[in-house]
Amino acid sequence: MSLAFVVFLVAWVIGMIGTFVPVIPATAIIFLGSVAATLVDGFQLWPDLPFLLTFLAITILIGLVDNVASAWGARKYGGSKQAMWGALIGGLVGILPIIPFGLILGPLLGALIAELVVVKKLPADALRSAWGTLVGLLAGLAAKLVLHLMIGLYELWRLWDPSKSLL
Repeated sequence: MSLAFVVFLVAWVIGMIGTFVPVIPATAIIFLGSVAATLVDGFQLWPDLPFLLTFLAITILIGLVDNVASAWGARKYGGSKQAMWGALIGGLVGILPIIPFGLILGPLLGALIAELVVVKKLPADALRSAWGTLVGLLAGLAAKLVLHLMIGLYELWRLWDPSKSLL
C-alpha cells in the first residue's frame, strides 16, 4: 500500500462511519481524502483533474440526493418542515447509546413529536407523516451509502500500486 492509498483509506473509513451520523459531512470527508491522496500521489493534470472534477460533481449530487429523498418522503406522506427538523434532531439524539435502535427510532420519534406538539396534527396523521419522513431519510441514507461505497472502492482501485508500497 502506498501513502496515498493509506491517506484515502483513512478518510474513506471515517466518511463511511460518518454516513450514519447526520452531523458529520461524510461525503466532504471522502472527497477531501481523495484530493489529499491525489496530491500525496503526485498530482498530474491528466488524469487527476478530470477525476477530481467528476468526483466533485458526484459529491454535490450526493448532497442533493440526500436532501431530495428526505423531502420526498416527508411530502409524499404529508410531513411538514417541522417533522423533517424533528427527524434530524431525533437522529442526532438516536446516536447516543441510551436509545436502542436509535438511528431508526430517533428520527421517527423526532418527526412524530414535532408533528404532534409543534404542528398539532392528529395522532394518526402525525404517525403517517413521521413514517414518511423516516422513509425519506432512510432512502437518502441508503443512496448515500451506496455512492460512498462505489466512490471509495473506485478510488482505492485507482490508488492501488504495489510498486509504491510503504512496506
